[in-house]
Amino acid sequence: MRVDSLQSIFMSQLKSQAIQTALVGDWDNAIALNQKILNQEPKDIDTLNRLAFAYLSLGDTKEARNIYQKVLSLDTKNPIAIRNLKRLNEVNYKKENCQINNLFIEEPGKTKIIELINLADKKIISHIRSGEKIALCIKRMKIFAIDQNNKYIGMLPDDLCRRLIKFINGGNKYEAYARTIDSNKISIFIRELKRVKKYKNQPSFMYAEKAKLHLDSNSTSTRSHSTPRHSSQKK
Repeated sequence: MRVDSLQSIFMSQLKSQAIQTALVGDWDNAIALNQKILNQEPKDIDTLNRLAFAYLSLGDTKEARNIYQKVLSLDTKNPIAIRNLKRLNEVNYKKENCQINNLFIEEPGKTKIIELINLADKKIISHIRSGEKIALCIKRMKIFAIDQNNKYIGMLPDDLCRRLIKFINGGNKYEAYARTIDSNKISIFIRELKRVKKYKNQPSFMYAEKAKLHLDSNSTSTRSHSTPRHSSQKK
């Protein structure tokens, strides 16, 4: 096998490893792997963006900014670098970054952690970080999760789609954020922002325990109603 072919295979494996480390949030190894790739391919845009994202995730905003600026010197219209530099330049960025841990406070009936289905390609997923705002888009009676680059990342389960579409069409408002990102799954945190008067007594999200109690209650009620009828017939 030719040397250039072996080098190509080696670089492909390195890039796959770099993507994998980003997916599981192993940022120190992500930095090491991406830097190794850049030693051979210093102008690789995807690798530079991955490296900047790893630094950003570790809180090294100065290094992240420098790398994103390098990306723009190579590709002036690169959407990932433009978006993240814009975020870094916002006055509230540090404040928002510090509040991520408080972002996922759960409120019964008003919040829910959802694991997305039908996930997008790993390359798209690898650029998403915990705390990033996710848009919810209704299409064909489904709810799609969209990232800040307007790219599809996954879909909500069908049973939840049916419930939320009813509430959204009725006037309820929701927001969503990426919570955990892994190679095989993404979970998002959905919060109810506004509940219209029409649904004031209807929680946006039903917890499994409550749903089971509700079903058991209905079952017991049905049996209790049927017994007297049976007794009366016997009499």
